[in-house]
Amino acid sequence: MMVYGSILMIGTFMNGCSTKHYERSANREAASLIAEKTPLVANMDTGFKLEKSDPTDLIDLPKHETIEPFLGPTGESELGARIISLEKAVELATKYNRRFLSQKEDLYLQALDLSLARFQYTPIFGGGADIAYTDRQRIAENTATGVDKITREKTINSNAGLGFNWLLRTGGRIATDFSTDFVRFVSNDSEWITSSALGATFTQPFLRGAGYRIAIENLTQAERNLLYALRDFTRFRKEFTVDIVANYYQILQNRDRVRNAFQGYESFKVSVEREQARAAEGETPLSELNRLKESLLSTEQGWISAIRNYQLSRDRFKIDLGLSMDTSLILDESELDNLVIHHPSITASQAIKASVETRLDLENVRDRLQDVERRIRIAADGLQADLDLTVSGNVSSRPGSGFQLPDLEQRSWTASLGIDLPINRKRERNNYRSALIAFDRAQRQYDQFVDQMKLDIQDGWRNLEQRRREFEISEVRVELSQNRREEELLKRELGLGLALDLVDAQNDLINSQNQRTSALISHTIARLGFWRDMGILFIKENGQWEELGYETLE
Repeated sequence: MMVYGSILMIGTFMNGCSTKHYERSANREAASLIAEKTPLVANMDTGFKLEKSDPTDLIDLPKHETIEPFLGPTGESELGARIISLEKAVELATKYNRRFLSQKEDLYLQALDLSLARFQYTPIFGGGADIAYTDRQRIAENTATGVDKITREKTINSNAGLGFNWLLRTGGRIATDFSTDFVRFVSNDSEWITSSALGATFTQPFLRGAGYRIAIENLTQAERNLLYALRDFTRFRKEFTVDIVANYYQILQNRDRVRNAFQGYESFKVSVEREQARAAEGETPLSELNRLKESLLSTEQGWISAIRNYQLSRDRFKIDLGLSMDTSLILDESELDNLVIHHPSITASQAIKASVETRLDLENVRDRLQDVERRIRIAADGLQADLDLTVSGNVSSRPGSGFQLPDLEQRSWTASLGIDLPINRKRERNNYRSALIAFDRAQRQYDQFVDQMKLDIQDGWRNLEQRRREFEISEVRVELSQNRREEELLKRELGLGLALDLVDAQNDLINSQNQRTSALISHTIARLGFWRDMGILFIKENGQWEELGYETLE
């Protein structure tokens, strides 16, 4: 009967739980740990989930129903393409972008590391059983008769055990084990011979390895590592959103350049046709007409190159969104039309002051400096002597048939105190000195990080000022270029001026229009990056951003 019980126990645990059960269990525990620490990190995604989904969000988006002439023959490829707004693009990227999903997985794995670290400080149970059949044949010599006798012995042995191991937060450890042995001699059909024993051992260090802070160092670091990962992920969301916005506007800028290049090309064709008519009447030199035709070819080449750059940036953006390259999409041009200059009213010193209080990566660097300082105490603990108390006890049963419980009358216990003098601590000495050096390095790295952060914010503030002025200048240049082009057109109609002057005026107009769009987008991205570097760019659950502004911190 006992054998059958052992076999049943082995079969049950070998079957175990389904893999789905383990997956769901890991998901629940990781989600619980992340939710537990989420309130400690400002702007952490409260709806964090690690889930797989297919990009089906494009079905309800509007379609592009017109063929744009400025795209030339490639314009037909955009017919029926889904129009994606900036808000929708950011939402899609936070769902399907491969790099974003990898960051979420890194955070999830860090939570699993903490779950294991916490588990190490709980009673860890274990158990098992085994069964063996032995058939032994021996030749025994009979000294009285001189005839050898063949004996055969068949036995069945079974062993089952259950116990736990508990690492205490004082540095001590408790280990217990309950085991039962079963033996039966099949050859003579004897009864089961059973025995059982219950043993426990308690070990507690008093010098090296003792104390709450030393004993739970691994758990402490795991707790802090998850907090760091939450901050890193939150910081990544800010950087990721700014990158997606920048790429979105860059594609619109490239599309706008195509339009400007096409308009310039069409204007050139009209000018060349007019000059051809004038050359036929002898009013325009042939050399000047040929130079105009060369400029027309260069303008057409620039237009074709602009189309290619636009299409390449648009297709790359599909990868940024985590979509298939077969997806047909275009961006909403109204996003560019609605773009205006919003210049923050804040000084560089105010921005630096705010960043010191709000930058999540600065908090991580500051806390990691504390980690290195804490390791100095851990290394110093290793220089001490070992002084360990060990107490062990055992209660066993009396051999007999049937299941036998341990008998308290058959008990024993032992207490011992062991000491290991710190005579050879070369390795520990080196570890301690290395910890001191690591702290000095970490302190320098922290100081450098703070200085670099201040430098970046100062440069970001200057960059904003520069971008604003560049936009103001570009608007004036567009107006001047338009006036100049109109003037050159009027001159040519009156038979005055040179055709090449009209070419220069047309090129200047195209360049100034491109620069105005570039300056507008550059200022917008610089502003978002400035808020990000200050640590006050708020990211919502769907990836959308909100510019809180400096006044919210006052």
